[in-house]
Amino acid sequence: MGVEDQVHVLVVTMAWQGHINPMLKLAKRLVSKGVHVTIATTEGTRYLATQKPNTPTSFATAENTTVRTPQISLEFFSDGLDLEFDRLKYFDCYIESLETIGYKNLSNLIQDFTNDGKKFSCIISNPFMPWVPKIATKCGIPCAVLWIQACTVYSIYCHYFKNPNSFPPLIDPHEYIELPGMPKLQVKDLPSFILPSCSHPIQKLVSSFIQNLDEIKWVLANSFDELEEEVIKSMASLHPICPIGPLVSSSLLGQEESINGSVDMWIPEDSCIDWLDKKPPSSVVYISFGSVASFSQKQIDNIAMALKNSNRPFLWVIKPPQKCLENTGGELSYDFQKETEGRGLVVAWCPQEKVLMHQAVACFITHCGWNSTLETMVAGVPVIAYPDWTDQPTVAKLVTSMFNVGVRLEVENGVASSEEIERCIMEVTNGPEAAKIQRRALELKEAAKKAVADGGSSDANIDQFIREFTEKL
Repeated sequence: MGVEDQVHVLVVTMAWQGHINPMLKLAKRLVSKGVHVTIATTEGTRYLATQKPNTPTSFATAENTTVRTPQISLEFFSDGLDLEFDRLKYFDCYIESLETIGYKNLSNLIQDFTNDGKKFSCIISNPFMPWVPKIATKCGIPCAVLWIQACTVYSIYCHYFKNPNSFPPLIDPHEYIELPGMPKLQVKDLPSFILPSCSHPIQKLVSSFIQNLDEIKWVLANSFDELEEEVIKSMASLHPICPIGPLVSSSLLGQEESINGSVDMWIPEDSCIDWLDKKPPSSVVYISFGSVASFSQKQIDNIAMALKNSNRPFLWVIKPPQKCLENTGGELSYDFQKETEGRGLVVAWCPQEKVLMHQAVACFITHCGWNSTLETMVAGVPVIAYPDWTDQPTVAKLVTSMFNVGVRLEVENGVASSEEIERCIMEVTNGPEAAKIQRRALELKEAAKKAVADGGSSDANIDQFIREFTEKL
């Protein structure tokens, strides 16, 4: 019996866009290797699918419990909360219910498969669901975790949560930290979840994940060897991490898309591609801060002023303020929109990978979320880093000091001045280092493509991973 007839993997993920998409892209890679994949996420995802017309077909047609696409099936389990419950606003309640009721319901889902004579060869979990490996252990199924942030961030968390006393107090933002395989970091470059000023519930999830690494046989990473080689090597003596990325759309890698589908929680405005078609090559400043971050009115005003003064065309994604959060999100002034009419385009959401691939894009002002960063590097686009929280300060440091594909905005109280933003736009487009930055961006683009091509480092790592969990079948 061939591998394609007997190997079935369960992928379990949080129902957030930045978590589902890398998991879905990993599922596609496994399917291309002949592995059957079931993706399990919470009922809230299906609810969003039936409420929003922008959801991909594989979600939007979900009338039954199971939705089928070629060799990938989607299963939904309840987290124990009403579908209308605001999980972002009441995050503590959401996590508690997920760890108790969600735990039971996912366990029952796996048992239902077993009762039907189907057995999972491996469970691949999201790192922010540290209770899933416990289910895998109880069921006797080997467990992997897909780390969806940079390997460098994984290493920082491992060192900190395994041995916090080896770190200084982490109060002075300019104090330096030295860790294996990394450039010298300042406290301001560290993930916010390890800082004493942070009390977010995700901090407990990350700590729990690190403390229970012994239950996890493989830690896979959405990265590639050539990008973070030294830090990957340094983790071999702690808990190895295996890069199998970048997990981006095949089209971004210049490959044919065998299975369609990604998750967008907002409706992308495809008209922006037609708008870009009318702009000169390497002329447009693209600005977007991901699916979660919202910027203050001051931040919005300063970016607007810099864009107006730069005299460059721009494409700017500004999401509507989230109702569940207070004092988030800013609005553009009427005067700015009139003064830049024709030169700029403002949209609520866009097909980011298509935008980054477009020859008109000159640079990307980004919050440095890891998914966006990988997409940017694979597209070969220079970066202007404007990080906010979680892993973003660390990624901003990597982008500018390790990957050398961009510049980082200097901020005061979290806000970059309009002059600073304008300076950085000039630096990555026409400054003395612009050509070097652009050349390095194109080098990483080629390295990423080679990593996932047949025989590349990430492709070989996926093959080895499959061999290891199938060797006893």
